[in-house]
Amino acid sequence: PSGAGGSAMASSSGTDVIQVTNVSPSASSEQMRTLFGFLGKIEELRLFPPDDSPLPVSSRVCFVKFHDPDSAVVAQHLTNTVFVDRALIVVPYAEGFAEKTPLLTEVLLNSSRLALEVTDFHCTVS
Repeated sequence: PSGAGGSAMASSSGTDVIQVTNVSPSASSEQMRTLFGFLGKIEELRLFPPDDSPLPVSSRVCFVKFHDPDSAVVAQHLTNTVFVDRALIVVPYAEGFAEKTPLLTEVLLNSSRLALEVTDFHCTVS
């Protein structure tokens, strides 16, 4: 019974979205799309900071929305897979992806502006 409960629990997350952390700064959204595209049809993929971000980053975060929630369950098995030069961490992302990502984008943009201001400040002081 515990085995059946475990598999039911894994698929009961009910989300078709995964969050991938510890993404290499040199990984592109196209590379992420290729990697996760093998698991199922991708409806949406967002990489933060985006490919065209002027900021230097030490790590990136990727959100992938699949057409089929089963693909999101399978994608979690890619946790600890080394991609480019980092071991990926893949977890299900809570419902409300479309509603939450604008807020996430706003937070990231504000932190980017702050980082630019701090960088400019340090450049001016030096």
